[in-house]
Parts: sequence; structure tokens; C-alpha cells
Amino acid sequence: MSQLPPEVYQLIDAAIAEDQTFNDPTSQVLIPAEIIGVGMLRAKASGILAGMDVAGAVFHRVDQDLEVQALLAEGAALAPGSEIGTVTGSAGSILRAERIALNFLQRMSGIASDTNTYVRAVAGCGARIVDTRKTAPGHRYLDKYAVRMGGGHNHRMNLADGILIKDNHIEALRSQEVGLKEVIQRALAGASHTIKVEVEVETLEGVREAVDAGAHIIMLDNMAVDTMREAMQIVKGRAVVEASGGIDLETVRAVAETGVDLISIGGLTHSTRALDISLDLEFT
Repeated sequence: MSQLPPEVYQLIDAAIAEDQTFNDPTSQVLIPAEIIGVGMLRAKASGILAGMDVAGAVFHRVDQDLEVQALLAEGAALAPGSEIGTVTGSAGSILRAERIALNFLQRMSGIASDTNTYVRAVAGCGARIVDTRKTAPGHRYLDKYAVRMGGGHNHRMNLADGILIKDNHIEALRSQEVGLKEVIQRALAGASHTIKVEVEVETLEGVREAVDAGAHIIMLDNMAVDTMREAMQIVKGRAVVEASGGIDLETVRAVAETGVDLISIGGLTHSTRALDISLDLEFT
């Protein structure tokens, strides 16, 4: 198992405290300390694996003597019955850690699986599927890692990663009679040389202004597919183009075929469906 960032261990510790893992009367009363078992982690649905290292860290946090072995690599395809990994040792410890480990593993694998569905939907078009900052509080590192395991790519990890001028920024400055072009120029003038400037636009006129102002990335927000095609003709390769807003599996292929570079899907992380994974305790 690989080393994880400190914030992930803090998240695991918070989950252990929340679940009162070390105050479990069920295991304490019923399971003698000498009972040794093997917990087999199995997929009960098709998808993509993500989070085995985190699940392993949970087991080790609860009992450092538990032995965890991953049987599949991160990003591996899963089918019902796929054996993901094993955890061997005190049956009581395995049972105390089970739910927390599965919560992480199921959420992360669900995100990876949903992401991969979108990635396959746009195969051959050249557009990247990217996530957003619409992540569960405290889970951003894990949510975005899971997106990568599903074949997607990460947008900003946090506010410090770039300048993204959204509608509310534009409206705030418009109240001072500052137009979109000047907003972008101010951002470019004040940005570090390592920072990209992205601007959200909703109209073709906004696209023209953004291109003329020199924005590095132009986000087409909630645009119809036909309008996106017109926008791409205006940009003509002078900026990276991102499509965003209301895009789902029914529309993502058509959006990708307009030639956009990026397609951001907030639902990858804010509305994820956990992948069904179980732990079956076995004894020898």
C-alpha cells in the first residue's frame, strides 16, 4: 500500500471517530480476540476500481497488525464477483473497520466508474472529460484521484490553481461599469506567469470579447450544441475551449464532436453513485 497525503489520514481518523470504531459493543461482546479471519473484498457490480490504498489505510489505522493485499491494480475494470483484495487478521478488527473502508472504496470506485462511462462516450473525439470543485467537503483529493482512475482529468484542485472569471465576478465589476474585455485584461495583467486565465461566457459576443482580450481558456456555459460550433469557428485555436453546464451522457458525444478541448461534468463528484462492493469474512 502506498503512502497517502496527511489530509487523507486526517479524513480517515475523522471517520473512525465518527463511527466510534473503538467503542463497538457488538464486536467486543461477541467476537473473541483469538478469532482470525480473512475478509475478501468483492465487486458486486461492473465498474472501475479506485481507493484500495485508502481502504487498506483504514484497516491499518484500526489495527496495524491486519495484513491487506490488493489483488487488482487501481483503475482496473471490475465485474460482478471480481476479487479486489483481502484483509487478514483479527476478525473483530476487520469488522470494526469494514464499513468505513467500504464507504471510501465504494464512493471512489463509483466516481471512477461514472467518469469512465463519459470517457468512453467521447472516445475518438479528442475532448477531455474533466471534473469540477463540486466535491464532498474534505474529499477533494480522493474525489479527483478517482476521476483520474476513471480516465478523466482534473480541473482546478482549489482556488489557487488558476483564475476562473465566472458570471458573478463579471457582474460585480459590471456594477462599476467595467466591461468583460477589461475584466479579462485586468486578470491577465495581475496574474503570475504560471497562472492561466479562464473566463465563463454565455453568448457568441462574449466569446469574441474573450478571444480579443487574450483569455487562455474560454468556458462555454450552458450553450446549445449548434452555438458551440459557431463559437469554435470564432476561436479558431486561439484559446483552449471548455464546454460546461447541463451536459449528460445523452449529450456529451454531440458536445465533443463540436471540437471543444474540455468537457467539465460536475456530476462526476457531486452526484456520484457508490459502486456496490462487499466484504465477506471467511475462516480457515
